[in-house]
Amino acid sequence: MSNRHKVFVSYHHANDENYKRIFELRFGNRFGVIVPGSVQMGDIDTNLKTETIRQKIRDDYLRDTSVTVVLVGQETWQRKHVDWEISSSLRNTDLNPRSGLLGILLPSHPDFGRPKFNPHLVPPRLADNVECGFATIYHWSEDPDKVQQWVHEAYLRKARIQPDNSRDLFGKNHTGSAWLD
Repeated sequence: MSNRHKVFVSYHHANDENYKRIFELRFGNRFGVIVPGSVQMGDIDTNLKTETIRQKIRDDYLRDTSVTVVLVGQETWQRKHVDWEISSSLRNTDLNPRSGLLGILLPSHPDFGRPKFNPHLVPPRLADNVECGFATIYHWSEDPDKVQQWVHEAYLRKARIQPDNSRDLFGKNHTGSAWLD
């Protein structure tokens, strides 16, 4: 089994596009440790019904990926599309098997470089899955061996640990300085 996996990248499009681009170029093109994929701005018509958008994310963008990487910046936890992408990644259906899951704190995140992160400053569904052991969160690195190892470990965990996808889906983007239960 290869340690190279097709990765879906979930992120805050307005704030963290540059990090997503660096991630895909560095680890997909330059070092070839991942095969990147993500929804680009304008790929999905925002006027579609919510359930149609969720289905398109799952069926068109996550279908052949094996790991979802969430790039976590300062406001990523607020984004409904990030929540939907994580939720879709965790579902195991006939057409789309479950993906592994990991988060990477970006240098723009308030807890970047600290030994612990505040779970209320990362997407709630990601925090739930760190709590149950299905996902792990790391700090941004440009070391291809390290990133490849993180992705491969997430891939292996998906067969051993059941994810937590019990949280209600976001109906809209959230606001504030942190999420509350």
